[in-house]
Amino acid sequence: PPRPLYPASLGYEMVGRIDEVGRRVHELRPGDLVHAGAPHGEMAVLDLDAQSRASYPIVKLPADEPPAWALFVSLSAVALVAIHDARLKIGDHVAVVGMGAIGLLTVQMARLAGAAYIVAVDPVETRRALALQLGAHAAIDPARQPEGAGAAIKRAGRGVDTAIETSGSAAGLHDAVAAVALGGTVVTVGFYQGGAPQLRLGEEWHHNRLDMVSSMGAWGAPHRSGPGWDRARVMQTVVDLLAAGVLQVDGLPVRWFPFEQAVEAYAWLDEHPREAVKVALTYDGSNAAGGVQ
Repeated sequence: PPRPLYPASLGYEMVGRIDEVGRRVHELRPGDLVHAGAPHGEMAVLDLDAQSRASYPIVKLPADEPPAWALFVSLSAVALVAIHDARLKIGDHVAVVGMGAIGLLTVQMARLAGAAYIVAVDPVETRRALALQLGAHAAIDPARQPEGAGAAIKRAGRGVDTAIETSGSAAGLHDAVAAVALGGTVVTVGFYQGGAPQLRLGEEWHHNRLDMVSSMGAWGAPHRSGPGWDRARVMQTVVDLLAAGVLQVDGLPVRWFPFEQAVEAYAWLDEHPREAVKVALTYDGSNAAGGVQ
């Protein structure tokens, strides 16, 4: 039978300290600071064997106190898999559609992968400004482009080699398809809830002979370069990049709420979807006013 949607555990990652370990656990010790793919809660009990197969397996953090960048480990893993799926080349021109947390991380990773030109697409001015600060060469407001952002990108040149779509909207996917030059690639990262029924495949996608690649950095989907790139390696790679400051997340707005105000946190997110790229819950009673970092 179909699995019921509710009740359901909320949240997808936790940063905390190991309190105790089983007698056969040697990889971790009490006191270690870790990131784990666990739902919201004041504690989590994890099976390390199951963790080895998880989308976000537990990884030790190289810090004594919880670093702010640890909030972006899971989403950085999604962005890294998208960049790998895009198979970027030095000198490529890239469009990233959607400047949420994943899109802003993807912009940075595209630069690290050798992209010579990166254009960011998002309707929110503050997010476009962040994209420019983080390495994008241009930023486009799709709401101000009557023919769409993809057509605007092509008017400025031949189109991009690769478009990476992270918004999860059919309109964003249309822009990605329209932005890519002949023989290029579209990588889809966002979840198209409802199936994106307005998707048109009879125009640019068909006539320009585009490749469309579905990137899935979660839910047990294997890496296209597996088994060498297993989930543990993906997680360790993004932790290393974040810890070294190669990936910058300090300027990304995070809204903090204490765990006791989780209901208010979700309500705030529903009412202000554009004002933060990340919502985090604390467990020490801090940030009672829902502060922004």
